[in-house]
Amino acid sequence: MTKIQITKQSNKEPYDLEERTFRFAKRCRDFVKKLPRTITNIEYGKQLVRASGSQAANYIEANEALSKKDFVHRIRISRKETKESYMWLRLCDTDGNEALEKERHELLDEAVELRKIFNSIYQKSV
Repeated sequence: MTKIQITKQSNKEPYDLEERTFRFAKRCRDFVKKLPRTITNIEYGKQLVRASGSQAANYIEANEALSKKDFVHRIRISRKETKESYMWLRLCDTDGNEALEKERHELLDEAVELRKIFNSIYQKSV
């Protein structure tokens, strides 16, 4: 299997989806560190960090897949974990902090975009 390169439409530069998924996971981790330390945020934050990291790791695994079936399976997991990340982001309580709300909405938007990308890859691979 070869690594998938996505091209930005505006300037036709190759876009590394592995790097993008890594950055999403890192941004989720950093977001969780800033949340108010409540019992629910601690639990939701753990789940968000796991799901966002899993979507990135499974995408890397997809690029190293030994078969098309394995590739498709890993893409489906990446899509699922991205959807889960979206849910955990929605559940985190920012306690009305405007900066955290802005960051959460940016992460939610990125989760939607990544899910659409994974869905497109999946649809074209089956």
